[in-house]
Amino acid sequence: MGRRLYVGNLPYKTTDEDLMELFGRAGAVDNVRVMRDQATGRARGFAFVEMVSDEDAQKAIEQFHQYEMEGRALVVNEARPKESGGFGGGGRGGYGGGGGGRREPRW
Repeated sequence: MGRRLYVGNLPYKTTDEDLMELFGRAGAVDNVRVMRDQATGRARGFAFVEMVSDEDAQKAIEQFHQYEMEGRALVVNEARPKESGGFGGGGRGGYGGGGGGRREPRW
């Protein structure tokens, strides 16, 4: 069991502090990060919560999966490692036009 949890279906106004307080009811919280859109700064509706121990993480899953927060049922489970090479590859079509340097897409 990992200590890093995925928390989904969050209300968009949820803050790191809100989740720190909520998950603190299940055990010691090491770190909280609500994911935000880089361009707008708006929350994306999910976060990662790192618990201090595996036992606290399991307790948090049991306590907060399907927990209702502002009318939304939270999804809480063990975070999966980020897969490498996910959205890479593909051609470079559409970046043509007259001379100059090549423009790289911002992913």
